[in-house]
Amino acid sequence: MPDPTSPAPVLARLSSDASCLHQALRALPADRGASALAAHITDAQDLADTALRLFLTLSPRTSRPTPADLLLLHHVTQIAKAAQDAAAELTAALARAVENQRRQAAAASRRIVLIGPTPQQYIESDADLLDRIPALCHAVSHDRPEASCR
Repeated sequence: MPDPTSPAPVLARLSSDASCLHQALRALPADRGASALAAHITDAQDLADTALRLFLTLSPRTSRPTPADLLLLHHVTQIAKAAQDAAAELTAALARAVENQRRQAAAASRRIVLIGPTPQQYIESDADLLDRIPALCHAVSHDRPEASCR
């Protein structure tokens, strides 16, 4: 029977899900719709939720956590932060895409000027954030071989 307090299966899922989301974002066509971005936002938020639930599961294990326990918790919080930051970047991409569409629709006959990062730049930033999650999972497996991600 697997250990219910072992982070390995959750870390493996986080790593896999982050990689899948990263690939999905890289494969998004240039004419992506707002609904596709919204779906990816919820995926990134699900990653953060999973990491935070893992934190809640692991944090009360001992009243006096060891340095290894604290390092594990630190990595889990960094995973949650990367996922939340990724969701925020995707939300910014969605907001920019909708704003650009609104401006283009309002300016049917004149030239419009779009300022700030493009939605694609936000998505690229998001992909970089998602790349951190498997790396953090790998760091956990390096620090705690029993919590291997792979």
